[in-house]
Amino acid sequence: MTKNVHPHAWLTVTAAATMLMASAAAHATKYEVSDANGLLSALGKVVPGDVIVLAPGTYRGSFVATRSGAKGNPITLKGPSSAVLTNSGYGFSLKANYWKLTGFTVDGASKGIVLDNARNNLLDKLTVKNVGGEGIHFRTFSSDNVLRNSTVRDTGKDTPGYGEGVYAGSAVSNWDVYTDGKPDTSDRNCIANNHIGPGVTAEGIDLKEGTTGGIVVGNTYDATGISGENYGDSFIDAKGNGYHIYGNQVSNPGRTKVLKDGFQTHVAYTGYGKDNIFQANTVDLQSTGYGFYITTSGTGNKVCSDNSVSHADSGVANISTVSCSNPKPICPKVLNLPLR
Repeated sequence: MTKNVHPHAWLTVTAAATMLMASAAAHATKYEVSDANGLLSALGKVVPGDVIVLAPGTYRGSFVATRSGAKGNPITLKGPSSAVLTNSGYGFSLKANYWKLTGFTVDGASKGIVLDNARNNLLDKLTVKNVGGEGIHFRTFSSDNVLRNSTVRDTGKDTPGYGEGVYAGSAVSNWDVYTDGKPDTSDRNCIANNHIGPGVTAEGIDLKEGTTGGIVVGNTYDATGISGENYGDSFIDAKGNGYHIYGNQVSNPGRTKVLKDGFQTHVAYTGYGKDNIFQANTVDLQSTGYGFYITTSGTGNKVCSDNSVSHADSGVANISTVSCSNPKPICPKVLNLPLR
């Protein structure tokens, strides 16, 4: 039997939800910190809606976030670019959901920013540089996150072949370490409008086997400083499935021949390395390879005819290009808030 519902009942529910969120915001705590001890203390106290504000200065220590925000009511860590986190270990470790990290810098660390079991987080306007390994890593089932408007440069200072700018998932050889032998399904992450390089010694973006359904859109990449070690010889290596890679720009101002191809796919684990779309990208390769090199054992990958490739001695792609009509992808509103 259908029950009669007052036509304005949904307004009451919506108003109640809005009032609840407003009440939570009104009771939020702002932690204004100026040193490492203050930051560590705040990280141990925050609840949904709280904001940590970093003053300019250097923060040296092991900073780990384990307390989660809530949908529509995230925890925020923000500061100017002159607020610098540094550490012999990770620059910042995020093991929680519904955080907004914005504005600050990680300069000097073994890895820059690492997410583990972290979902629905926004990383915005960050700078990561001078790190021993990768710059930003979505790892251990870290899904539905957005990285945008950030700069990653000078990575792999300790081990050049492992100095990826942005890294999604884990290599199959590390699944025993991070995911109990299961594929690291760090899925649906969105990497948008970032500046990657120079000085990124491995791939600009590495999309690992086990991951699915991400978006890589509007990023710019400067290949100066790429090492070519550990097969790090392209801007993007898509080993996952179903990525939409759209509107990115690859340049090689140093004309290094170490940059072999602009974009690549590989099959590192059976069932992955397929169904990726490369659309509306621009590659000025200045090298001997292809704009797009697609491993033919991976099925369903598409190189669209609207990609622009110049100075690639081997040509646009090693497979035929196709016409694509997919719209430009847009990152999701991971915090259920407008992405301003």
